Amino acid sequence: MRSTFCKNPPQPWTGHGVYLGRGLVITAYHVVGSNPSVRIAGIDLPAKAIKEGSFEQVDLTLLSIDEKKLPIYLQMRRMPLCEKPSWPGESVIVAIPESTARSRIMSPQLLPLNVRTKFPTVIRDVATTGNSGSGVFDAGSKCLLGIMSSKIYVQPSAETGGERRDIAKYFVPALTIRAFIPTEYRF
Repeated sequence: MRSTFCKNPPQPWTGHGVYLGRGLVITAYHVVGSNPSVRIAGIDLPAKAIKEGSFEQVDLTLLSIDEKKLPIYLQMRRMPLCEKPSWPGESVIVAIPESTARSRIMSPQLLPLNVRTKFPTVIRDVATTGNSGSGVFDAGSKCLLGIMSSKIYVQPSAETGGERRDIAKYFVPALTIRAFIPTEYRF
């Protein structure tokens, strides 16, 4: 369940990603800039985008790094994608470089009507579960369920006042990730 993070030097923040094995890192499209690098096992490596999505369509980017520069235990690692879709109430683990956090899959039926179909895979715990590009893992089988993409929030109207309230986080599901990865890079 090792999570890495992708850095784009022109931006003041970093994103996260998941090392799949064979020199491949999957992350959210919107966290990768024009000159990506990956920090994994304390090593900064230049990265090359193999395939890029878009924030509006498929918020994914597949990066390639030189796996020969990684410690042998990482060179041998393979992160399986989950075969089955997630289900409401399922226990998950979100991995970020500093730690892990537990959460549960949330039914999209609990989201505002206008976003239910756009965000079919969501988790509840917004404040503690990492940021874009973090890996969402099945708590039982430890396979990759998805990649964190965006927060979903409600914005009170001007009449009612109040502050924006985060209600869930959307993650790109494993089935979408599998379809996104070019055939020659699948294992």
